[in-house]
Order: sequence, then C-alpha cells, then structure tokens
Amino acid sequence: MTLTRAKELLEVQIGMGGGYNRNSAKMILADVSNEHGQAAVDQLIRTLKLDEIFDLKEGMKFKF
Repeated sequence: MTLTRAKELLEVQIGMGGGYNRNSAKMILADVSNEHGQAAVDQLIRTLKLDEIFDLKEGMKFKF
C-alpha cells in the first residue's frame, strides 16, 4: 500500500470515529509499518493527529 493510500484510508476512519475505527486505523498502520517502517507510521500519526483522535502514540508498534 502506498503512503498516499494509507493516508486516504486513515482519513476515512477519522471521519467515522469510534472504537472499531481505531482498530481499523491500527491495522492500516501495521501494514504501513511492514512496508515502509516505523518512521512512516510516526509521520502519519503526527500528520493526522492520531494521538489526539485515537490515542495512538508515536513509537507504538502495530502488528497483525
């Protein structure tokens, strides 16, 4: 998955909000981590303010 596509998918999850969407966001970030590394995950968390919205912090490891 490209980083642009991941950002688009995360923006959809942000728009819906809620616990299930937090889990979906974590799965998207796990995929990003596998393909692009932790730095890309941290950048998405910062850019989209996922720490404020879903309480996802930089440096968190996401796996599935």
